[in-house]
Amino acid sequence: MTSPTTTQGSADPIQSYLDKGLRNYWYPVAPSWQVGDAPVGITRLGDQIVLWRDKEGQVRALEDRCPHRGARLSLGWNLGGSVACWYHGIEVDGTGTVQRVPAVSACPLEGTRCVKSYPVEEHAGAIFLWFGDEAHKEPVPLKLPEELVGEEYASFLCMSNWKCNYQYAIDNVMDPMHGAYLHATSHSMAEGDKQADMRVRKTETGLMFEKVGQRDVNFDWVELGETGALWMRLAIPYKKKFGPGGSFGIIGFAVPTDGDNCQVYFWRTRKVQGWQRDAWRFLYRNRLEGLHWDVLEQDRYVLESLAPNAREHEFLYQHDVGMTRVRRMLRQRAQQHFADLDAHRAQVQAQAEAGQTAEAGHSHA
Repeated sequence: MTSPTTTQGSADPIQSYLDKGLRNYWYPVAPSWQVGDAPVGITRLGDQIVLWRDKEGQVRALEDRCPHRGARLSLGWNLGGSVACWYHGIEVDGTGTVQRVPAVSACPLEGTRCVKSYPVEEHAGAIFLWFGDEAHKEPVPLKLPEELVGEEYASFLCMSNWKCNYQYAIDNVMDPMHGAYLHATSHSMAEGDKQADMRVRKTETGLMFEKVGQRDVNFDWVELGETGALWMRLAIPYKKKFGPGGSFGIIGFAVPTDGDNCQVYFWRTRKVQGWQRDAWRFLYRNRLEGLHWDVLEQDRYVLESLAPNAREHEFLYQHDVGMTRVRRMLRQRAQQHFADLDAHRAQVQAQAEAGQTAEAGHSHA
């Protein structure tokens, strides 16, 4: 049975591309704890991927496919710098190069790089991969928000699987007004006006969408940042009884799994140090984490229950300006990716034709 928010395959190639997942970004693909000694198979942006840790503890990532017969490398063994296929024991290293074919001697597969590899970085308790297309194979620098890399912040990672396209998850976060309604009975979003004017303003890394005249009362603003990855930032004001550190911050990522499913990564952050950090972490684990899961589950339930192809039948109004701006931005990125790919393929074709011409000239000579 398909999700109510299933993508049906648009006749628009740009939208079809967006539905599968916008490439040329870094995405978190798994919490760090999920990848230990044994290979782990995942699907992200429609790609089937195997993750494992080498002898130094560094995560390696490859296309989850043995070049021999297509068996899943994630079913095999971790040999440190390489993973061995369960089917015939073929060993593939972290660059995608076949190191050994134990069943035969002098196999031409050995030394051949024939499996796609992914650049990997690990930050804030999560594993990030670069999903570049043909024209953007080399990753851009990954610059994460200070809440995830600054020593003055403490954070907890919450990850959840949602049965909806990732674009609905982005839309949800880019809609501050829903906090006063959907989450009205929560411990953190019961205050403030249920009617507001909204505005968009640019930031150094993206845009801010915010309520006019209300700040630090409810879910009053959200920021979208584009710094090698696409992330969202918001803050929820907290009463003193919920511990030190002022407002409770959230850094969020919506990660495509396939056209019909996604993962959401939410880092819950607070600017605390010393004994206050210890106090807040204790309070979070013992009291606040369950309350935050309740709020997240409300979002998940609504998105998974949307009408079929909901985005095709919307009637949007002023509160949706931030969401529509982000949709337009993502479409512009997709259009640029198409243009870059066309230019890249034309260049490759021209180089191939030039090589053929030169080879023909040598043969005549």
